[in-house]
Amino acid sequence: MRHRHHFHADHAGHSVTATVETGHTVLVEVLVDGKETGSVTGHGDGAIVVHVELPTDPPEQATVRVKPGPGDPSCLFETPDAEPRIMSPRAY
Repeated sequence: MRHRHHFHADHAGHSVTATVETGHTVLVEVLVDGKETGSVTGHGDGAIVVHVELPTDPPEQATVRVKPGPGDPSCLFETPDAEPRIMSPRAY
């Protein structure tokens, strides 16, 4: 059975949203300011890493690390200039 989980973080005036669809195959989609900037498919409970670029001047690299399970997934947002932080779950 597939389940969708949503996570959010704000960084440097930009909105970063991750959707994690769990099941036999795990699909992670990352949106920056409402535009899809990265997606990765994985299998099982291993960590999934999605690299994205924030539209700053100059563009800033960021990473969303997803732990799909066991249990509910979690997301960590990382940039080179800030401490990693847990992305807040959202109930859409």
